[in-house]
Amino acid sequence: MTFEEFAQTRLPALLRYAVALTGERGLAEDVVQEVLVRVHARWRSVESLDQPDAYVRRMVVNEYLSWRRRWARFVPSASVSPPEPDTPDHATRHADRDALRAELGRLPARQRAVLVLRYYEGLTDPEIAEVLGCGASTVRGYATRALATLRVDPRTRDLVTEDR
Repeated sequence: MTFEEFAQTRLPALLRYAVALTGERGLAEDVVQEVLVRVHARWRSVESLDQPDAYVRRMVVNEYLSWRRRWARFVPSASVSPPEPDTPDHATRHADRDALRAELGRLPARQRAVLVLRYYEGLTDPEIAEVLGCGASTVRGYATRALATLRVDPRTRDLVTEDR
């Protein structure tokens, strides 16, 4: 008998056994899954036993008991503290970043590159000039024009200086 055949025929019975043992369907599925992973790794030696089914049931018991010991150290808390009111909403941050990407997309490529290199990468004007192959005064001009374009929407202006 192959492992696949064994698992297919014995899985429903093992799950019923584990549910009776654990009292919870989800925990029983987790325990049986862990056991079957280990049985699969050692299938040749398990298959050669006189009663492989009894051996696997014993593995389920041992896994359940070790699972309880493992999780007994964690004490669930009944109360969940709400997020601090100053914490921005996760969805709002994504929406703001999408708006910033859209605004940056309106800029010419060199102006966009200057802003990304300055505010995202944290490079200085001479470093940006070296990357772009132009002068530092040209970099300052690109930055000035790009920021002037972005300042049309005051909300976007704040996003440009926001941390990554």
